[in-house]
Amino acid sequence: MTTIISVPPVRARASVRALISHTLTNRNMSSMSTYWSPTGEGNGSHTKEKPTETTSTAKQEGGEQEIDPWSVKGGADGKIDYDALLTKWGCQQIDKELIERVEKLTGVPAHPLLARGVFFAHRDLKALLDAYEKDPKSFYLYTGRGPSSESLHLGHLIPFMFTKYLQEAFKVPLVIQLTDDEKCIWKGISIEESRRLAFENAKDIIACGFDKRNTFIFNDFDYVGGMFYQNMVSIAKCVTFNQAKGIFGFKFEDPIAKIAFPPVQAAPSFPDSFPHLFGKGKKLRCLIPCAIDQDPYFRMTRDAAPRMGGHKPALIESRFFPSLKGESGKMSASDENSCIYVTDTPKQIKTKINKHAFSGGRETIEDHRLYGGNLDVDISWKYLNFFLEDDAELEQIGKDYSSGAMLTGEIKKKLIEVLQAMVGKHQEARKAVTDDLVKEYFSTETRKVEDLFPRD
Repeated sequence: MTTIISVPPVRARASVRALISHTLTNRNMSSMSTYWSPTGEGNGSHTKEKPTETTSTAKQEGGEQEIDPWSVKGGADGKIDYDALLTKWGCQQIDKELIERVEKLTGVPAHPLLARGVFFAHRDLKALLDAYEKDPKSFYLYTGRGPSSESLHLGHLIPFMFTKYLQEAFKVPLVIQLTDDEKCIWKGISIEESRRLAFENAKDIIACGFDKRNTFIFNDFDYVGGMFYQNMVSIAKCVTFNQAKGIFGFKFEDPIAKIAFPPVQAAPSFPDSFPHLFGKGKKLRCLIPCAIDQDPYFRMTRDAAPRMGGHKPALIESRFFPSLKGESGKMSASDENSCIYVTDTPKQIKTKINKHAFSGGRETIEDHRLYGGNLDVDISWKYLNFFLEDDAELEQIGKDYSSGAMLTGEIKKKLIEVLQAMVGKHQEARKAVTDDLVKEYFSTETRKVEDLFPRD
C-alpha cells in the first residue's frame, strides 16, 4: 500500500534544528498525551529499573506536574518539564550521535520527528542498534492504540507516522496492539462497542500505508490466549500488588480489572506472544515507539524480562502533542474543538484553526511587527513542526513569524493548507480500506521470514 500520511524523511539542518529546539525542548509542549502510547540486558542480566512512581510530581513554579499512562497534567503554567521527567524516570535523551548512527545503519535520513526532537528519549536504543548491526533480523517493532473514539485525531497519527518510518528504514516486522479491553475498563465502554471501535480505528491505521506482509494488527478481546496469555501470567507473577500500586498509582477502590491490565500491554514485548510470526523462544528484541507517559508499563516489563528469559524491550519516546487551545489546554476526544480529526472536512479544519488555535501573535499588527510572534506558545508553529515536510521552509517561517514579518493569519493559513492536504489524502486512503483488507492485517496465518524481514 502506498504511503499516505508519513512525512518523507528529510535531514534537518543544524540551523533549523536550533530554531526548532527553541520550542520543542524544556517544558514547552502541551500537557496532554495523545499517543499510545540503561540497565543490564536480558537473558540472565537482572538489573532492576529505577524504582519510581508513574505519577511524576516534578515541581514547577506554582504547581506540580502529574503524569501517568491515562492522564497528563502540567504544572501551574500547563507545561511539561521534560528534563525533570527524564531524571525522575531514568530515561536517556537522544543525542545527535545516536541520530547519526540510526542514519548510518539504515542508509536513510532521520525522520523529521526524530531529527526535530519530537522523539527525544530512549531506553536501551544503543544496545538494540548494536544487535541490529550484527544481525538485521534481530528485532521487531511494537506500538499500539487505545480505541476510545470513532476516528483518530492528528495526535494519534504521530506514533504511526514515525513507526512506519522505522519499519521501512530498518526493514523489520511490526505488531500493533489495539487495547479495546483497556478502554472498556477505564472509559466504561461496553465490550461490544470497544471491539467495534478497535476495528474502526484499525482502518485509520491501515490507511497510513503499512505493508500488510510484515504488519500484524490485533485487538486484545479477540487475540489474547495461548503464549500471549502465558506471558501475561509470567509477567504478573513478577510484580507484587505493592509494586503495581507504586508504579501505576492504583487505589484500593479501583476494580481489579485495572490491576490486571498492565501485563496485557507488556506481553507484546516478547516475540513468542506471536508464534505465527516469530515461532517459539524469546530471542528477538523489541523496540517500542510511544509517548513518554507509557514508560511506566515498560519499566515494569523491563524488570520482569530477565526473569522470563527475555530481552528488556527498548523504547524510543516522544513528547506530547499539543491541544489546539494551547499550553494549558487539554487535548480530549470529547472536546472536538481541542483537536483535528482525520474525518474533518477542509472547512472544519479551517474553522478550528482560525477560531481555536492558540496564537503567539501580539494584540495589534503594530506590536506584532515590532516585537514578533512568540514561538514558545503559538500552536500553528508547533503543528508545523510536526507536519511540514520542508526544513528550509519551516526555518524561514520560524524566522519570519518571530521577527514580525509574518502575521498570525498568515501562519495559520499555511497550517490550514498543510493539514487540509494531509487529511484529504488520508481520507482517500481510508475509503480503500475494506473489511476484507482489515482481516488480512488481523490474520494469524504463519508469515514467511522473507516477508517479515524484507531485504529488497
